[in-house]
Amino acid sequence: MLLLASFIAGALFGFGLAVSEMINPARVIGFLDVTGRWDPTLAFVMAGALAVTLPVFPLILRRQRPAAATQFYLPTRSKIDSRLILGAAIFGVGWGLAGFCPGPALAGLASANPSVYLFVMAMLAGQWLAGAIGDE
Repeated sequence: MLLLASFIAGALFGFGLAVSEMINPARVIGFLDVTGRWDPTLAFVMAGALAVTLPVFPLILRRQRPAAATQFYLPTRSKIDSRLILGAAIFGVGWGLAGFCPGPALAGLASANPSVYLFVMAMLAGQWLAGAIGDE
């Protein structure tokens, strides 16, 4: 059941990214180009996601457990430290330079674009490196 629910959620997320063109790096870079030819599309995608998430998330957390798992897995760390700041900075720079973040990059694999494959390989290498040198 968990595997099926995960697959459906991932497919729906990927479909949403494709329909909103968030797998197109030019869209993302256009959004980040606030001094040039700014493209507000990503702002509308984010607003749509927030419009659904903000009212529904508290309702979901009132349940004793998720529909397809034995418990909720929520973040437990709340400390803002140098690792968090550095990770956010690396994420932001990578997003700005490449126009991809992990979700759209994985959805973009279906495009068979070599630059997407290169980005995903670099992302996986970075995740492996972070795990190899991290303290968790």
